[in-house]
Amino acid sequence: MTNENPFMPFSDWTKHWQQFFQNDFWGSIQPLLPSSNSNKPSSGMNIYKKDNELLVVISLPGLEKIEDAEVYVSYKTLEVKATINLNFKGFELVEEGLFQGQFQKTIPLPFAVKEDRIEATYHNGLLFIHLHRLIPDEPKKKIVIKKSE
Repeated sequence: MTNENPFMPFSDWTKHWQQFFQNDFWGSIQPLLPSSNSNKPSSGMNIYKKDNELLVVISLPGLEKIEDAEVYVSYKTLEVKATINLNFKGFELVEEGLFQGQFQKTIPLPFAVKEDRIEATYHNGLLFIHLHRLIPDEPKKKIVIKKSE
């Protein structure tokens, strides 16, 4: 009886496995995999910055009425809620590739914004939200140091 490893024929397999997955395997197939948050809508969104302004553009095709969308802002957070309805009278949905239903997205902003200076418009399936940086009245506040006894 020899002391030979019964798994010896497979030892090269691990080397090939490592080499196979080193070449950015997961990155190359990522677009083909379903989203890990498949229960969340994946609407397209861009944020643009210019000096003290932000422009947030969100793709919301199928918004029937402006009242079907709500925009909220709080300091450095923007929240958008909408109801997307893509029903076509007399047709039955066979395959779904466009999101429809309740949409909700919370967007962290790169800086605090003025809550009283926001403009939101909807045009050709895009929601445009124009925001302005909140610049504090006092750039810095002096803190009084008390002597401890």
